Amino acid sequence: MALIPRLELRQSQALVMTPQLQQAIKLLQLSSLDLLAYVEQELEQNPLLERDDGGEDGLEGTGVDAADDDRGEAERDPDGDDGTGEPAAVDRSVDADRPLPEDDTPDVDYDNQWNNDSATDGAEQDHLDAAPAAQFEDWGSSGGGFEDGRGNLEQTLSDTISLREHLVAQLNMDVDDAGDRMIGLHLIDMLDEAGYLTGDVAQVAALLGCAVERVERTLAQLQTFDPPGIFARNLAECLSLQLKDRNRLDPAIQTLLDNLDLLAKRDLAALTRLCGMDADDLAEMVAEIRALDPKPATTFEAAVSQPVTPDVLMRAQPGGGWIVELNGDTLPRVLVSNHYYARIAKEARSKTDRQYIHKCFQSASWLVKSLHQRATTILKVAT
Repeated sequence: MALIPRLELRQSQALVMTPQLQQAIKLLQLSSLDLLAYVEQELEQNPLLERDDGGEDGLEGTGVDAADDDRGEAERDPDGDDGTGEPAAVDRSVDADRPLPEDDTPDVDYDNQWNNDSATDGAEQDHLDAAPAAQFEDWGSSGGGFEDGRGNLEQTLSDTISLREHLVAQLNMDVDDAGDRMIGLHLIDMLDEAGYLTGDVAQVAALLGCAVERVERTLAQLQTFDPPGIFARNLAECLSLQLKDRNRLDPAIQTLLDNLDLLAKRDLAALTRLCGMDADDLAEMVAEIRALDPKPATTFEAAVSQPVTPDVLMRAQPGGGWIVELNGDTLPRVLVSNHYYARIAKEARSKTDRQYIHKCFQSASWLVKSLHQRATTILKVAT
């Protein structure tokens, strides 16, 4: 069979992942925090991107807002209806530099000009008498003082303390020797999240250059600290320290703690034989052990509850159905500065500068479109 060259025409379909498509898919997978970090990075690197602060004055962009295009909100009625059956909010803010109209004059005039030497006329006296007494209770307390207690710095401090602070306070109070306090600080730093001692006391002795017996003696003193069961090296020791604090550690329950593996296997017959008691007494000891805390340090956890900011907001319509809209607080607002692009494109002299400016313009445009597509996709999926 001879090999000869020839031309063939074939037609096929294939999905080409362009860089712009890859960027759109990448942005769709990002969370709100990661998306904000990515947009901030692009704002620093691309001079043709600018942040949209929401104002209409001074905007030099394309007018494309990645957050406002597909927010999914109902169109507001000019007569005050926002499309949801509820009246729109009215802005009653007043410019301080502009005098108030006659019909907007406040009911009460807070006039602080008062002359002690001159007598108050009848109209002013009637005006002061008609004002509520509560309006004059705080006179003299608005000068930035601390008499009212609202500006006290101590009230801003947190009331919760950490486990380390709690243990260090007990260490400074109960341990007199400076060397033993140094050993105690190292042992406190060796505690894990549950309050168990990690590492070996021999390592602490070698690090501080002291005897192991001294570290063991200091550890025994630290095991009497609050909360009970702290500084234990295993579960059995943690439970025994708590029972010792309650004065309930007897030989029978100590034997039960030494054989916790049998308790986990529910081998009650073997435990009854080892502890030398009947089934009722064994059940009481097991119930007492179950009432103990296997992780004594968890009571000092000060985990701050982070507020969850939703990407999509939904509310029920009065006549049935749901209104689905994007949360504008989580959407980044960026614009492409066309005016700045036109100005620097005219002044670009070299080919390299023109290529760089064109590349930045394409990257900024694709970022805005990708954010637009991401908002549209999230809204469609939620709907």
